[in-house]
Amino acid sequence: MKLYSINTGYFKLDGGAMFGVVPKSIWNKLNPADENNMCNWALRCLLIEDEGRLILIDTGMGDKQDAKFFGHYYLHGDDTMDKSLAQHGFSRDDITDVFLTHLHFDHCGGSIVREGDLPTGQAGKLVPAFKNATYWSNERHWKWATEPNAREKASFLKENILPIKESGQLKFVNVNSESSDVSTGATESSPLTSHDSQLTTNFSFLTVSGHTDAMMLPKINYNGKTIVFMADLLPSVAHIPLPYVMAYDMFPLTTLNEKKSFLTEAQQNEYVLFFEHDPLIECCTLQMTEKGIRMKESFKLNEL
Repeated sequence: MKLYSINTGYFKLDGGAMFGVVPKSIWNKLNPADENNMCNWALRCLLIEDEGRLILIDTGMGDKQDAKFFGHYYLHGDDTMDKSLAQHGFSRDDITDVFLTHLHFDHCGGSIVREGDLPTGQAGKLVPAFKNATYWSNERHWKWATEPNAREKASFLKENILPIKESGQLKFVNVNSESSDVSTGATESSPLTSHDSQLTTNFSFLTVSGHTDAMMLPKINYNGKTIVFMADLLPSVAHIPLPYVMAYDMFPLTTLNEKKSFLTEAQQNEYVLFFEHDPLIECCTLQMTEKGIRMKESFKLNEL
């Protein structure tokens, strides 16, 4: 098995939205905002080479949206999906599976591209960016994303989602053992229910529903360690303290409970956390301190 960090660029989001009830005087020390109150965030994906598969977890934001869209989110940096794959000797056509933690635009936007070499934002047939890959979601989250509530609708862009199903490349992993009350985000089972990914023996996932219903957190067994892809349960190291919950989360109290359960399990079992959005830190371990669970050591994925 081999793991590769795939950087697809950076974008900006409002600092207040990213840190919720935490005052700016505190969070601004962790991720300093610009003059428009915007903080910089990574669009970091994970590539897994295992058992004859090449599995990509999430696909970044993509670049097919119009200028108005990017005027809100400021995609920037020299990294792209193609450049990062090429650095490791791969291309889009080599990807066998795309595992989408959830369908917010910054996690699945790179899944679909406009056919041909049309300028960004112009009309063109929407097709899968990974023509040889199976795309994996789950039925609960797919329904949530394609029938969105008014508050979350702006994060679920139909041009990123519907073409996946129309291509015939979509499959669902099984999360039927867990049911949720979508009015509260509460789950009948543990917030850390583990599921078989149906992909490789070293790859399972957790489901959590505070940020959005049935978001999936991949767990990878690698060199005797357990690596967890944090998606938006913990967007960055700065979100490890329990009260640091995004205003974007649909059910913040559910997120709080999920974070508490996960951090306890992760610290006790010495998990390695892989961050999708932290602009500086790829991975860390955890330790118990007098203030609660905090980062122990930070490092690059290739240092494992």
